[in-house]
Amino acid sequence: MPLRIGVLGAARIVHGALIEPSRTVEDVEVTAVAARDPERAAKYAARHGIPRVHRSYEDLLADPGLDAVYVPLPAARHAEWTIAAVEAGKHVLCEKPFTSNTESAERVAAVAASADRVVMEAYHSHYHPFQRRMREIVAGELGPVTAARAIFAVPIPPGRDIRWNLALGGGGLLDVGYYPVRLLRELFGDAPTVVTARARERGGIDRLLTATLAFDSGVRAEVVSSIWSRRLLVSRLEVTGERGRLRVSWPYHPQMRCKASIRSASGKRVEIPNKRPTYAFQLEAFRDATRTGSPVPTDAPAAVAQMRTLDAIYRAAGMSARP
Repeated sequence: MPLRIGVLGAARIVHGALIEPSRTVEDVEVTAVAARDPERAAKYAARHGIPRVHRSYEDLLADPGLDAVYVPLPAARHAEWTIAAVEAGKHVLCEKPFTSNTESAERVAAVAASADRVVMEAYHSHYHPFQRRMREIVAGELGPVTAARAIFAVPIPPGRDIRWNLALGGGGLLDVGYYPVRLLRELFGDAPTVVTARARERGGIDRLLTATLAFDSGVRAEVVSSIWSRRLLVSRLEVTGERGRLRVSWPYHPQMRCKASIRSASGKRVEIPNKRPTYAFQLEAFRDATRTGSPVPTDAPAAVAQMRTLDAIYRAAGMSARP
């Protein structure tokens, strides 16, 4: 029997992150959806071929024909509905960021630890083979790392987008900034110290944030995240070592315009990663975890560690954690 997934909310991300990959990943079906507005849910279901529509989130969680729930709600709602889904006996794939702050993430992790359900954060980038390839290059060819920098900037003009809504967990660091922070942590160590951080705000929202992270390995790395600045569209990783250098465009979404340029003792070369979407690899990992108990690298404890770093960056920039 396929893994039957219900969706809490008719968010834009659902199509690319779940519906589209479910058409190519075996033994997975998106079978139900619910939204705050039942009429919107019905239209969404008709447009995407989802067979069942529930009038409320609670009704969807009570559906005995569902094995798992995907939570693409605003970050401030993730903890509440992830916990509700686990308590309803469902496996959970929760969009990143896992929650809007560390305290909420720890609360979800405690519930997950006491249940026999899979709770997986949808940090899709991790599941693409190119993430492993970047770690191999950094560890094997560059020598001791002397500098690292990860940037993600996208233009999201101030307005009605939820990323500009503080009460819903808005802010650039929790959205685009999540990726460079997580990538640097996976390359250099789990619990970096935040040396410095500076933010440019608008209504409590960090539209531009820069931070320097110090890792136990001795690496110092710079993070830049932006949702509205002169850096309109930049997605890049740069790592320099004593014996080489790695430069990657679009490292967080290898299926897009990603290209890795490597200079080392063996010369210069370019590597182009597999163009299969990160979301398809992620959905396979979620399916396998629920079916065979395979490891979940982006589980609740890993999400808590990420949230601790993000909150530490906010504090160092003179801002508070998201509500």
